[in-house]
Amino acid sequence: MSRIAKSPISLPSGVEVKLDGQSVSVKGPKGSMELLVNDLVAISQDDGVVSVAPKQEDKSSWAMAGTMRALINNLVTGVTQGFERKLELVGVGYRAQAKGKVLNLSLGFSHPVEYPVPEGIEIATPSQTEIVVSGTDKQLVGQVAAEVRAYRPPEPYKGKGVRYSDEHVVRKEAKKK
Repeated sequence: MSRIAKSPISLPSGVEVKLDGQSVSVKGPKGSMELLVNDLVAISQDDGVVSVAPKQEDKSSWAMAGTMRALINNLVTGVTQGFERKLELVGVGYRAQAKGKVLNLSLGFSHPVEYPVPEGIEIATPSQTEIVVSGTDKQLVGQVAAEVRAYRPPEPYKGKGVRYSDEHVVRKEAKKK
């Protein structure tokens, strides 16, 4: 049984949740988002609290109820606070610059890398070696950060590349003669 599914989601002030069959739409100060809920899960709302419960008492229904509860909680958090992921560029000459809906990256290639920013995501560059990806959709923020990191992942010998700000790169020793 999922312990996560048992805990209710309390709605902060300014957040509206509409339940329409198996569809949940959440509206808040940062925007609105929708989620299609699995058929194994029942959702109820009363007095600023959203509850999730499985329709059957088997293991997979409880697991799906926990997953749906986490996804609905992410929607509520996204429309109130939003999500952000910070990236760092480590290496000589590695630079990033946000221009409108395009992120320009100089990562030691013979050409500059231009990453088109998807709808619903904001990318800021507080300095030339820092990138801040923010938005309301947790999955999309993580996906965009992973795609930017994938252009030049950190290598283990010198530690050069694009890394998450909280990432620890395990360094290797150079080959001996």
